[in-house]
Amino acid sequence: MKRLFLIVNLVLFVSFVHSQMKSDHGFEFRQKLGFLAAHRGALGHLPQESAKAMEFTYFIQTRGSKNWHQAYRQPKVGATLFVGSVGNNDLLGRYIGLSGFAELPMLKRNNFEWNWKMGFGLGYTTKSFDPIYNPKNNAIASKINAMIVIGTKANYNFGKNFVTLGLDITHFSNAAFKVPNYGINLPYLSLGYGRTLSEEQTMNSTIKSNLRLKKWLFGALGIFSMKEMNPIGTRKYPVYSLSLFTRKIYNQKAGLELSVDLFSKQSILGVEPLVIKTQLSIIQVALFTGYIVPFERFSFLFGAGAYVRDVYKPDDPVYFRIGSRYQFPNGILLNFTLKSHFARADYMELGVGYTLNHKDK
Repeated sequence: MKRLFLIVNLVLFVSFVHSQMKSDHGFEFRQKLGFLAAHRGALGHLPQESAKAMEFTYFIQTRGSKNWHQAYRQPKVGATLFVGSVGNNDLLGRYIGLSGFAELPMLKRNNFEWNWKMGFGLGYTTKSFDPIYNPKNNAIASKINAMIVIGTKANYNFGKNFVTLGLDITHFSNAAFKVPNYGINLPYLSLGYGRTLSEEQTMNSTIKSNLRLKKWLFGALGIFSMKEMNPIGTRKYPVYSLSLFTRKIYNQKAGLELSVDLFSKQSILGVEPLVIKTQLSIIQVALFTGYIVPFERFSFLFGAGAYVRDVYKPDDPVYFRIGSRYQFPNGILLNFTLKSHFARADYMELGVGYTLNHKDK
């Protein structure tokens, strides 16, 4: 499940990047220095040394061939290869990751840029939890994990070259597909150099947008997932959920989503097993609000929700959702998001939905 989630996310993003290939391109190399953040008391023994990494990035500099290029002030999209340590080589090993990203300018003044970067991808570690050989690694139980990067960076450009200073949070987790899975959170400070390889050719033509601007859209989204519960070694439980949503795209840069979420986590049946439960009693009902970052049919989603019905309360009362969506012209909607309770992943949401009024009248 988690591998399918990540692979599809990467395929969609690579397809999205490929559509921009008429724009300029270039590379960037950066060195990163950070630390392992012990976001739970149970992880206090893990940080032992500084986290050191390097990244090699291939980027495409958009030049205004699409409406969203102009709306986001000609952002960069591309892929980043991550190689490095995460703060404890003996227990956590070394990591290698590949993520697709979008880098959105927030401020441009002459040769200076201040950008916001977000990326999603796959990470691989050389050491994961093992009850015999590595029992103290209670952060990661699988060698292949989700990789999420959110950060900010400043660039100073001179000609085709630029130097860059960045700050980001890099997260690795398998979204409770296999426990233990507290996840790894790494604040990194980075310094790098980059170069654009082709000539700048700005385009000012306006192309018809696929976004339904300033129109409330309504639809439903069904989600399936799997998660494992403590104690270690127990079986995986299926998760089913249904979201009844409405969303509105206000402009080329921002949108709002509101939904009523119904969750049926079969793992709740294993919580306090002496308490008699039914399929109806374990259903959780919640209200969700999300911020949409649209790129035509592809979009990022960030948001939070709160349970209004939660009989057994196995988790925190508030949950968070981050990930991506893709809207097809025929109304079908693909969902690839991570649901979490603060710094603890709940499960990955792989879903298919339908937008009822997706067509223009």
